[in-house]
Amino acid sequence: MLGLGAAGLVSAPYVQRGTESVLGAVSGKDPTGVTGLLPNGGGFRYYSVAPSVPHRGPRDYGLAVGGLVDRPAHHSLADLRAMPQQRMVRDVQCVTGWRVPHTPFEGVRLSHVLELAGVRPEATAVRFTCFDGIYSESLTLKQALRDDVLVALRMQDKNIGHEHGGPVRLYVAPMYFYKSAKWLSGITLTREVQPGYWEERGYSVDGWVGRSNGRDDAPTAA
Repeated sequence: MLGLGAAGLVSAPYVQRGTESVLGAVSGKDPTGVTGLLPNGGGFRYYSVAPSVPHRGPRDYGLAVGGLVDRPAHHSLADLRAMPQQRMVRDVQCVTGWRVPHTPFEGVRLSHVLELAGVRPEATAVRFTCFDGIYSESLTLKQALRDDVLVALRMQDKNIGHEHGGPVRLYVAPMYFYKSAKWLSGITLTREVQPGYWEERGYSVDGWVGRSNGRDDAPTAA
């Protein structure tokens, strides 16, 4: 029994990585979201609302910034990597209940991207779109300017992979994880908040962990 236990400890990391790889590959072709309900030793659940999501990389990724701005922009992956980077470690909390503690994220503060674009006075909100062609999210401008909101390029100290919404995703540390839109491709300044994909289906627009969606989870950020 001791031998079997030791063998399990040795093999566990390899089994976990293999499980994560398989689930990641399957979830990219799963329109039902069933793979998001499967157990995963890494803590994360893979989920997409689109039947399939194209892969993007250094050659074909772009982040468009527009709407009520003075200087519309189109940032390549190299552009984003060249900007000042911020690293933070926070718990990740899903509105369905699972939580991944002490998760490192690294990227460009959204406030920096907005500053480069020059936000016009009439803008009060920010809309986010994704290259899956379906998902969207929104924040108020005040929320978007927080220091703990990132245009994230790295997660768990490695480049964000496709299954986790890479190469670039939004990360909103104090809110439930549905606010951290995967496969980020567009940032648009708007006059008012436009409810995102899940808000149109009943989720709270202001998705603060522990203060919305009828849940009392411990906050992930102050």
